[in-house]
Amino acid sequence: MTTAYDLVIIGGGPAGYTGAVRAAQLGLRTAIVERDRLGGICLHWGCVPTKVLLHTAELALRLREAETFGLEVGPVRIHYDRMHRRKAEVVEKHHKGVQYLMRKHKIDVFAGTGRLGGGGRVHVALNDGSETELAARATMIATGSAPRSIPGIEIDNVRVLDSTGALSLTQLPGSIAILGAGAVGAEFASLFTVLGSEVTLIELLPAVVPLEDPEVGRALERAFTRRGMRVLTGATATGVAASDSGVTVTVEKGGERQAVTVDYLLVAVGRAPLIDGLGLEAAGVAVERGAVKVDADYRTSAPGIYAVGDAIGGAFRLAHVAAAEAVRVAELVAGAPSVPIDYQAVPRPTFSIPQVAAMGLSEPQAVEAGHAVRVGRFPFSANAKASIEGERDGFVKVVSDAQTGELLGVHMVGPAVTELLAEAVMARTLEGTALEVAGAVHSHPTLSEAVREAALDALGRVREA
Repeated sequence: MTTAYDLVIIGGGPAGYTGAVRAAQLGLRTAIVERDRLGGICLHWGCVPTKVLLHTAELALRLREAETFGLEVGPVRIHYDRMHRRKAEVVEKHHKGVQYLMRKHKIDVFAGTGRLGGGGRVHVALNDGSETELAARATMIATGSAPRSIPGIEIDNVRVLDSTGALSLTQLPGSIAILGAGAVGAEFASLFTVLGSEVTLIELLPAVVPLEDPEVGRALERAFTRRGMRVLTGATATGVAASDSGVTVTVEKGGERQAVTVDYLLVAVGRAPLIDGLGLEAAGVAVERGAVKVDADYRTSAPGIYAVGDAIGGAFRLAHVAAAEAVRVAELVAGAPSVPIDYQAVPRPTFSIPQVAAMGLSEPQAVEAGHAVRVGRFPFSANAKASIEGERDGFVKVVSDAQTGELLGVHMVGPAVTELLAEAVMARTLEGTALEVAGAVHSHPTLSEAVREAALDALGRVREA
């Protein structure tokens, strides 16, 4: 029997379930095909569980510094098993929340593996061993991504781990090397360092978080080093030898080789679109550089088939971006009003310790794009609320167009900056300028004042100390 739907979504992660809810709100009969658990990688093995552990690490750091605030507490002891129990509780709470949303909006969920067929058909190999077929007026591919490795390094999730394997460790590692200092690598490096592991962070490019503004990377590296992390930038892993007792990584830096011997190696060099087995070629869906090729409205080369999120690659492999793309597809399929996504206003958070948050172009990117730029900076060391909270690391940096004042980019490293960035995103979305950010009255004392002060600096209106 074939069941007919207006929209069938393959993948039940943030893109899949968010797009499904929006489609249902618009009156579309909607189904999701998910082979594992609703919520996807982000909820179960990525965004959410890592942040649960990182929040606990931040609390531990605060408690260790309690004497600075006039408090006396006993020694801080890490119970990694209890941290993992809490992680599981938070994840399951939100998993149930997603399941509830599917029931509330009458979205049919098929537990199985989807494959594209001809003529708008989606074949589903259900997890119970049976099969079914769905007829779809439109289909959305939202299958996400999986951790990737590099040639010569085999991930076994015993001694050589990917991010899922690192989250599955039942005991805190005594030592760990992390290959790749992007968002995932920086977050795990922060987590394990604060909890007491000896961490070596290895990055091929000249700075940590290499996709962000170079000033941010340098500031984060200084903070990492002060906390006792060993950071090797401009370094290449030329060999990995794993044994029952640990891993030895051969690292080349500046023409010299050194051996780094640790309990575990975490490979955090990025993620690859998860599109194998979808029947793309048979359905006429073009693939380019390992990702589904789409146009500006996420249409693939096959009529009626769309793709979003990590499945289409691109520079923004972020859960909230995938969800926004899926909402837009649902609106396009329904013929509802829809606004294109401004990717220059997309927030890029890294929940390292200290945090990193960015939007838009870095200063070098803005110059390369032909802008005459004005840059403003403000350090958290001069912010009263940061001093109250015992924070000293980081700054806010505003990159604006010298002629128009347009916000080209905002870059932050420091306390709670993943929350502070929302102001810059809203300002950009409403076509605000550095002048308008600077002119908005901010509460005192707050961390958000640093955003205003950086905007003032971009206008050449630095307040004298």
